[in-house]
Order: sequence, then structure tokens, then C-alpha cells
Amino acid sequence: MPLKRKLRALLTAAALSLSTLMPHGLAFAQAASAPEAPAPAAAAAPTVTKETIDNPYGLEALWKQGDFVARGTLVIMIIMSMGSWYIIFTKVFEQRKLLKSAKAASANFWTSGSVKKGMDTLDEGSAFRYIAEEGLKADEHHEGSLVEQIDRHTWITMSVQRAVDNIASRLQDGLAFLATVGSTAPFVGLFGTVWGIYHALTAIGIAGQASIDKVAGPVGEALIMTAFGLAVAVPAVMGYNWLIRRNKLVMERVRAFSGDLHNVLLSGRR
Repeated sequence: MPLKRKLRALLTAAALSLSTLMPHGLAFAQAASAPEAPAPAAAAAPTVTKETIDNPYGLEALWKQGDFVARGTLVIMIIMSMGSWYIIFTKVFEQRKLLKSAKAASANFWTSGSVKKGMDTLDEGSAFRYIAEEGLKADEHHEGSLVEQIDRHTWITMSVQRAVDNIASRLQDGLAFLATVGSTAPFVGLFGTVWGIYHALTAIGIAGQASIDKVAGPVGEALIMTAFGLAVAVPAVMGYNWLIRRNKLVMERVRAFSGDLHNVLLSGRR
């Protein structure tokens, strides 16, 4: 009997241990046999949108937010700049035309038999043809007029020199405007700068505090005006100096031609 009780106790303990282990084993088997869950779908890449932000302190804002003084200053500097570039391009074209006429005169005029034949080789409206015509007219129409009291040599010299002076005066046209723009444009820009600083101080006084959002616009306006003044003045000054140097080169050719023509006319060869 004691042996049977011990066997029953052992069997009972074994049954209890199997019952406690059985659910875990089944759960483990189910987990092992369960199909793998599909991987979560990849997150969609976020779309990047570029946002354009208008510059509140640029040229457009300056024109829209500025008063009539700021706009008027800007318009004046634009007119000065356009006039400067127009004069520069016009004078360069005129100088090139004169240099081309000088080459034609040296190649064709002096190989002609007379001054009249030489004039036919020059272009109509050419400065060198104008000098030749004035010199020849002075030589042919000296007698029978009030100027006959002046000797022929002096009258031809005066006529040729007058023609040369007219050409030199024509070459100087527009250079005074360039000199004026080069000397006054920085001050016009400085006026716009002072006006912008005045607006900045006014904004500070109204707001009662010197915050950046109150003064950025007027200060930006002042800096733009300064930059515009320099951008207008620098090309005008450089163009003026360059054209003056080229005018000297052109006038050397003109004076050389007039001197040779003067000697030919005095020799009596028309």
C-alpha cells in the first residue's frame, strides 16, 4: 500500500507538470508555424514644394512703397544713365566714321591731280570734304568782296582753321552732359540715401523702438539709391575720359589734313 500511494503521488505530480507546460508549448508551436506578417509599406516620400518669397526690400518694393521724392530721384538717375550711354555710343560711332574718312583721304585725296578731283573721292558729308570745300571756296571767292582787303594767304588760313574749329566743336557735343552726370550723379544718389535714412528715423519714432523690421525697408532704400548713383556716375566718367582721348586722336588727323590742304591751296593748285 505505501508503494501504491507513492506511485500515485508521482503520477499526479507528473500530470500537473505536463498540464502547466502544455499551453506554452502549443503557443510556441503556433508562433513558429504562423506565417510571417508582411512588412509595413515604405512611407511615402514627402513632396518638397519650393515657395517663392517676394523680396520686401528690392527694387519693386522700393518703387511701390517709396513716395514721390524717392520715385522722382530714381527716375532722374535712370534718365541720366540712358543719356550717358546714348552719348557714348553715338560719339564712338562718329569717331569711327571720322577715322575711316581719314584713311580714305590719305589713300585717295592726295593722289588726285587737283583739289577739286580729290574732293570727289571723299564721301558726302565727310569732315575732310567739308574742310576741302571751305578752303577751295575761300581761294576762289576771295576777290570782289569785302574780304579782299585781307590778303589771300590769311583768308585761306582763316577759312581752313574755322572749318577745323567747327569739327572740333562738333566732336565736343555731348561731353559736357557726361561730365555733368559724372559729377552730380553721386550727389543725387546721396540725396536718395539721406531721404531713406529720414524715413528710417521716422519709422523708429512712430514705433517707439528700433526694431529691424521697422528700419530695414528705409535703410534698404537708402543703400539702393547710393548704388544707383555710383552705377550712373562711374560709366559717365570713364566714357568722358575715353572719348576725350579718342577726340585728340581724331583731331590730330584733321589738323594734319588741313595743314597739307592749306599748303596746296597756297601753291595755287586747285
